[in-house]
Amino acid sequence: MDGFNNEGVRYDDAPTLLIFGNDPGARAVAAEAVANVGGRVSAALPIAAAGGRLSAQVRVDAVMVELDEDGGAAQEGLVEQVNAMARDGAISAVISMPLSLIDAVMARVDQGNVTLLCEPTVLERATAIGLACANRRRRLHDVGVEADADRLQRLSEEVGRIARALAQLSETQPEAARTRSMAREMPQQFRAEPGVLLDRPLTSATVRTVIRIRRLRDQFFADTLFADPAWDMLLDLMAARIDRQAVAVSSLCIAAAVPATTALRWIRMMTEHHMFVRRADPEDGRRIFIELSDAAAEGMTAFFAAARRTGALSV
Repeated sequence: MDGFNNEGVRYDDAPTLLIFGNDPGARAVAAEAVANVGGRVSAALPIAAAGGRLSAQVRVDAVMVELDEDGGAAQEGLVEQVNAMARDGAISAVISMPLSLIDAVMARVDQGNVTLLCEPTVLERATAIGLACANRRRRLHDVGVEADADRLQRLSEEVGRIARALAQLSETQPEAARTRSMAREMPQQFRAEPGVLLDRPLTSATVRTVIRIRRLRDQFFADTLFADPAWDMLLDLMAARIDRQAVAVSSLCIAAAVPATTALRWIRMMTEHHMFVRRADPEDGRRIFIELSDAAAEGMTAFFAAARRTGALSV
């Protein structure tokens, strides 16, 4: 929606964002990403100024946070504040971070409208911002008399286009199925009394043999050809469950064998579909563990039983 007030100042509904980050270069990259989707930066400030600005800001479509290695307590507090505001429906947010902060950030973020990026490109930032702003309420923003209405309209439409494209990539099921676990009901022929699904116990060595075979393909074909992060993570978590080992988010991202941002998106989706469960680390509040849900573990056990009975797996 575009228009003029009685002083000739133009208004439009381009999304408005706040950017917080200690590195001026990172803030500039984030601002470039916002501009690429037709957004407008309300302010780009250091993290120390974030708390006061968020409290004073009347309305904003989204918040972009650029984390770095040495953010300290102020950085951790901002992540918690952003997550709380997202929980209340006040904002959508995008958080960019280095690989070393994955565990610390995941321990503080549990809201679906907070998008996590790990060492992203400008394009990845722009795509995430477009999705974060896609469902914003249409409202007027003062952009000055010199703004070009047609250009703003095209850029605003681009926000929606990018957001829809990303949504189509991430949506793998009809909406009605999203409230259920993605684990299917076990086929009748593989049902048995509890604990007798296999002719012999399933060991982590068996599961890890399957993982090694999957990684062996990477020696002969491009690793992106067979990218299947959901299955790779299911295998890794099944082996860890058998060995009673805890798996941190950063470790699971490595097991997924895809870029960390992609792995984080899959971890969130699998958690929302009740395949994965978040568990707090009792010894470190800066970290959470990811486990298989009981339904997912049952499905994995049944899969290995079926593979053995059909002769597809001999180990």
